[in-house]
Order: sequence, then C-alpha cells, then structure tokens
Amino acid sequence: MDYQARLDGLKKRLAEQGIDVLALLPGANLIYLTGIIKELSERPLVFFLASSRSARPTVLLPHLEVETFTAALPYEVDFIPYTDEEGYAPAFAKAVKVLSLPGRTIGVEARSMRLLELRQIERNTHGSTIVEVDEILSQARMRKDQDEIEAIRTAIKVSEQSLKATCAQVKIGMTERDVQMILNMEMLKHGADGHGFPPIVLSGPRAALPHGSAGKRRLQEGDCLLIDYGFLVGAYSADITRTFSIGTSTPEWKEIYEIVKAANEAGREVAAPGVTAEQVDAAARKVIENAGYGKYFNHRTGHGLGLEIHEPPYIVAGNKIILEPGMVFTVEPGIYLADRVGVRIEDDVVITQDGAESLSTLPRELTVL
Repeated sequence: MDYQARLDGLKKRLAEQGIDVLALLPGANLIYLTGIIKELSERPLVFFLASSRSARPTVLLPHLEVETFTAALPYEVDFIPYTDEEGYAPAFAKAVKVLSLPGRTIGVEARSMRLLELRQIERNTHGSTIVEVDEILSQARMRKDQDEIEAIRTAIKVSEQSLKATCAQVKIGMTERDVQMILNMEMLKHGADGHGFPPIVLSGPRAALPHGSAGKRRLQEGDCLLIDYGFLVGAYSADITRTFSIGTSTPEWKEIYEIVKAANEAGREVAAPGVTAEQVDAAARKVIENAGYGKYFNHRTGHGLGLEIHEPPYIVAGNKIILEPGMVFTVEPGIYLADRVGVRIEDDVVITQDGAESLSTLPRELTVL
C-alpha cells in the first residue's frame, strides 16, 4: 500500500475544501492512512493531519504506544505522548499549541469522533470552526487501488474456502449455533484474522430476519439455510451471502430462490463505469417487483466494501453517484416472507475499465446440503 501517496492525496483534498487540520481517531480512516489497526480505548489516540504540504502528521497517543507506531508508520510523524500518571489533558493542550489550532478550521469524522476527544479539542481551540469531513474521506477511499482489490480478493478466497468446508459438515438436527461454530473453526483453519462482522446463520422461517442472529433452532428437512458472513484477512473483509436447501425444498421457496438469483444477476450485469448506483439497485429490484414480491425486498441492493463492511457507494434508490473503476460493492437482493422463508444471494463486485467483475465465485445455483 502506498501510504505516502494516500497522505498527500488527502492533504490536497483538505486544502481544496479549506480544512486546516484533520483529527482522526482509530478506525478505518486511520488504517487507510497508516496501515495501523487500533481499537478505541479509554486512552485517547488522535492523528492530526495538517493540510499544509510540508507539515508532518502529529500523533497524540499514550506513551506506551510510541514504539509500536514508530516501527509501523510508513513516514515520519511528530509524537505528543502522555503517561497514565500525567493524563491526556496536558497532551491535548500541547497539541493545540503545536498545531496552532485556535481560529482554524478543524475537520472531524461525524460518525467516529467521540465526545471525549472532541471536548478536549474544543476546550483549547477558541475561535476555531469544527466541520464534518466524512464526505472528503469517503471520496478518498471509494476507488480502491490494485493492492486493496487484491486484499479483498484474498479475504473472499479465505471466506469461500471456509464456507465450503462448513457446508460439507452440515446435517439435519444441528442448531444454527452449531453451524456458526463450525464456520468459526473453519475461518481459523483457513487463515482468516477474524470476522468482518458477526456471521448471520438462520434457518427455515427465521431466515426472513435480514439481520437476525444464530439461535437454537434445529435444521429440518426442507429448510432453507441462510448464511451471511465475511472474514478478515489483514484489514480487509469479504461480505457474502448464500442460501442453501436442507434436503428437499418447498415449491414456494424454490421459486423465490430463482427470483432472487435472477435479481442478483441483473444487478451484476448492469454494473459498469458510467452507470449510477441507483441504476444497479433498480435493475435488481425490478426483477423482484415484476415477480410480485417487491414489498418483501425491504433493504437496499448493496453497499460499498473495503476497510468497512458498509461504506460508500451505497447501491440504493436516489444515489446518483456514478460508478468508476476501482469501486467495490455488494449486490445482495433478497425476499423475506415473515415467519415463512427468507432468501438472499450476495456477491462482491468491482467496477473495471469496461464492466464489472464478481470477486466472489461461490455457485449461485441452489445447493442442497
């Protein structure tokens, strides 16, 4: 990953929008700029990036993290460390002074900035203007470079191998949690670093819960089994859904399955450079609506995929963003009949120079376990 190029590119975007300094907390955007994966904790960590081309980033962090950051950072930064005994308040005061923040425009992530850090910044920056920069950050990250696409491809490969191994062990009488446990074991065996999100494993009528969680229900003959999951390799994850048949399938849900499969195909086929996000949503949705199940498809067709499981571009009605090469997103139409059946088929797609490629390759034909 070319982190220096990312840093320089973001500085340019900030300067163009009149943002003097960006304040980032641990999360996807910090990973994007540094490659360092950290969790939010009671010890504040803030990455300050001035838009001036010559300014080095300044990192406010616990003293015990300095060595880790020094070894991992791909470029030089200035540190403002603090100890547990000192507390973080003096460090924030020093950062504000070093960066000359009073009276300047400070950009923060609206979805990620905690009140703890925000109050510390505000307390010392009289006359400053604090603005949201989520859109700027999204624009910087939306088009994946080749390294990112390969990282996602690797996560998908590991995820697909894990699901194949899991399906070979599924039996009637197992609970949804049993299946999830096997999936988790196969994840580790195949080299994943963790979950991109908690797996969704649902059977029979419970599959009609789009974001349900595995329970104690036992698999029965004729059930559908919906598995929505994605495993991390490094910082990037897959996001795949397949719906299987446990033994025989009822005529009703087999018909629904074929409709959803056709909708998935329609969404993937229309995806290409110059097409809008809402056109992909419309193509998939039209198939389901024409079959008379429109009101049972109650979520967007997809979402961007990268350092976050849900990120722009969102594949939804009203989103007129034009798809460009390097954008990666899901296509995941579904039909959910409450207390009866649910089917979703989800693939991960990347826009290429002349069309789109499905990075996920698991069969979409109805598979009987």
